[in-house]
Amino acid sequence: MTTRRNPTRMTTRRNPTRMTTRRNPTRMTARRSLIRTSTRGNPMWRRMRRTRNKMKVRSKRKWIRVIVTSQAEIRVRPYQTDDNEKKSDSDDNEKKSDSDDNEKKSDSDDNEKKSDSDDNEKKSDSDDNEKKSDSDDNEKKSDSDDNEKKSDSDDNEKKSDSDDNEKKSNSDDSEKKSDSDEYERKSYVEENEKNTEQNESKIEEKVDQGDSNESSGDSGETLSKDQNQTEVFPSGAQSELLKEITTENGAFSTQAAESKNEKASQESLKQETGFSWKLCNVTAGPDYIPCLDNMQAIRSLRSTKHYEHRERHCPENPPTCLVSLPEGYRRPIEWPKSREKIWYYNVPHTKLAQVKGHQNWVKVTGEYLTFPGGGTQFKHGALHYIDFIQESVPDIAWGKRTRVILDVGCGVASFGGFLFDRNVLAMSFAPKDEHEAQVQFALERGIPAISAVMGTTRLPFPGRVFDIVHCARCRVPWHIEGGKLLMELNRMLRPGGFFVWSATPVYQKIPEDVGIWNAMSELTKAMCWELISINKDTVNGVGVATYKKPTTNECYEKRSKPEPPLCADTDDPNAAWNVSLQACMHKVPTESDVRGSQWPEEWPARLDKSPYWLLSSQVGVYGKPAPEDFAADYEHWKRVVSKSYLNGIGIDWSTVRNVMDMRSVYGGFAAALKDLSIWVMNVVSIDAPDTLPIIYERGLFGIYHDWCESFSTYPRTYDLLHADHLFSKVKQRCKLEAIVAEVDRILRPEGKLIVRDDVETINQLESMLRAMQWEVRLTYSKDKEGLLCLQKSMWRPTEAEALTYAIA
Repeated sequence: MTTRRNPTRMTTRRNPTRMTTRRNPTRMTARRSLIRTSTRGNPMWRRMRRTRNKMKVRSKRKWIRVIVTSQAEIRVRPYQTDDNEKKSDSDDNEKKSDSDDNEKKSDSDDNEKKSDSDDNEKKSDSDDNEKKSDSDDNEKKSDSDDNEKKSDSDDNEKKSDSDDNEKKSNSDDSEKKSDSDEYERKSYVEENEKNTEQNESKIEEKVDQGDSNESSGDSGETLSKDQNQTEVFPSGAQSELLKEITTENGAFSTQAAESKNEKASQESLKQETGFSWKLCNVTAGPDYIPCLDNMQAIRSLRSTKHYEHRERHCPENPPTCLVSLPEGYRRPIEWPKSREKIWYYNVPHTKLAQVKGHQNWVKVTGEYLTFPGGGTQFKHGALHYIDFIQESVPDIAWGKRTRVILDVGCGVASFGGFLFDRNVLAMSFAPKDEHEAQVQFALERGIPAISAVMGTTRLPFPGRVFDIVHCARCRVPWHIEGGKLLMELNRMLRPGGFFVWSATPVYQKIPEDVGIWNAMSELTKAMCWELISINKDTVNGVGVATYKKPTTNECYEKRSKPEPPLCADTDDPNAAWNVSLQACMHKVPTESDVRGSQWPEEWPARLDKSPYWLLSSQVGVYGKPAPEDFAADYEHWKRVVSKSYLNGIGIDWSTVRNVMDMRSVYGGFAAALKDLSIWVMNVVSIDAPDTLPIIYERGLFGIYHDWCESFSTYPRTYDLLHADHLFSKVKQRCKLEAIVAEVDRILRPEGKLIVRDDVETINQLESMLRAMQWEVRLTYSKDKEGLLCLQKSMWRPTEAEALTYAIA
């Protein structure tokens, strides 16, 4: 055992030129026997054999410099620069001085101790891969070969030891002492090697990835992705994908001039290696919506007459905990099958099925909730009802003249779900829990919807953007309080657009319904809405009244009484974030270059064309003339989507239905995905240039939002979230942890998050999301810009955090 630890022989094993010799056990045994018998008593000869000139050898994919420090020893350490070598030499001198004391105790074998000690010390300083060089460099390559060699070597070593002991009986005592010390040191080394073996395998995996892209690593670029994926960036796509865009307000106003959350901007982000997430302990459980489930704020309301308890009441400090999953949650059914059925345990609200089951809305069928396609309004199918509306008013022209509509009180959104068959987008909304989470049913089915209510504030949409507003038994009292709620519809409806009203007052003659009809007739006449048609569907047994908004101000000027009044010229119809409702009407734009004076192009031509009211004299978001800015943005996203997103980042788009662009500008990202069976919720931040009217003008839809607050949707809504330079902007005024928690809340398990941002923000996000056990599918960086793609997991923390304001 003593001979086997001989540093001379260990050096021989390290020498690449002698590796072939070592592979022959017979020759190796003979050579070792010769060395022992001829040089055992001459340690100086063995030291001289180890003397070498400076050389570099490649070992375990890393350059190693072998430096001759004296005739008595050789130092092996990672290849370093001159500055690092000076520091390393200083460390070597310390090691040498520590080992000099051992020379006083023994002569030839002391050098063996010293070499082992030095090697042991260097193992803790160098990479984990070098730790195993003293035992066997080829151990990782072939365990079986090493075992055979070791066995042969040990047998010969025992024999040689016996001969040596007879020749050197006068030094037995010192050798026994040396053997004991060496055995202790070897045990310590072997223990360290055993403890670090798993870490070494992990390091080797990272080295393999780095070596596969060594050239890009030398230039400062990094690429880390799933080993099963191919190259993600076709030629020419990288510059487009990672180009940082500086935005300017230009001619566009903002929804909020300054932040209301100044306190959050003063807080620095916690950057902990293992960020600790907790589970939200709230009354709403897995259906928690922070701004709609603030029980403390709701209890303090003075009145709920105008549905104040259904409006947004956001907590002062947004939650940083994670929402739980429903027991038995499964991956949602894919579109279009999801329109007909969803998993029962994903939204286990049996009350709605019990209350509305006889109306053909929703039924419990085994492990599914099924939607036959009917309801109170269209018992024989939504498509029949949709076609009946167009037959009543041919100018509606679904999918051509009419592209984007607003569905008030949507129920389970079967109307909006089947409008996809007519190339129509429906923005559906209803209050939270009005009928046991109908909006959640709609979203689980793959139909656009948000939780909102017509209460005391404007809805978060611009003015004059919807082609049609639809209300089927929506139970909204349009005629009360001077028609304030109907004035809100008038604000959002395009001049020349239609209000389709299908409710019992239209076709029933009971006294209450007759009174409502008379009040509505008087109000709509005063608003200059023209009653185009009123028809009854004999198949479904319902009636539909269709009104048209005027395209000029002539009717307003001829009214005998200015009731309802016109809004002041200073009242901006596009101001919609936390703005109180007013019982007034905005004038119709008459100038030819003002939005609303003309009807948009028919679909799909309107998607690609710059709006007529976007003038070259206006400065676009990116600094170019507005029409050029619009076109350049569209071309940019078409390249990014076609060259990278669709094929390059490992997303199976057949599993994607509900998509959100968290920081949309002109809607170019959504427009580039027009050929897929998806819908995109375009979000325009309240402190960003107000480009949401442009998005609607091209036949898409979206919403205003402040990302320092929670979004008005149920948990687990979206299959994919896309954030282009959002987080780096929002974290300047609110906590990044809260935004990340909100992202986790609204994204479905196994859903994808695509982030394009600066490298610093990318690293922060990756650290936080890894702590949630999200899978990093792709990370790429270049010139301080980065791309990150992750997939959410099913993991939920075990430790809970009680939110007192959200507990009933």
